[in-house]
Amino acid sequence: MRIGELSARTGVSARSIRYYEQQGLLAAVRTTSGQRVFAESAVERVRLIQRLFSAGLSSRRMSELLPCVTDPDIRTRWLTDRLREERTRMEAEMAQLAHAVAVLDEVVTDMTVADDAAPGGACP
Repeated sequence: MRIGELSARTGVSARSIRYYEQQGLLAAVRTTSGQRVFAESAVERVRLIQRLFSAGLSSRRMSELLPCVTDPDIRTRWLTDRLREERTRMEAEMAQLAHAVAVLDEVVTDMTVADDAAPGGACP
């Protein structure tokens, strides 16, 4: 199938599909005129890539993990360990964000002015 059909069937833009191919996440064969032709299996591959992006994985990490994710015969503890590492990394980022939100809440509380305060000064 051509890139337009793959895009329509997956709801993913042609631009994203070209990016996936560029990153080595998705393969296509080229016609003599240079057009991309994707196998039927590309539909599920694109959906998996989208799912992994939604889970917060980078394209670099995905290119490392996809062979193991897509082939149950070569799945190893290495794969689950890498996925757990990603989860731990995300939890640390969430903790940092939660701290930043708490600090911002403190700043907002300290900066709160009365609702009937007259506008003026340099602040819009």
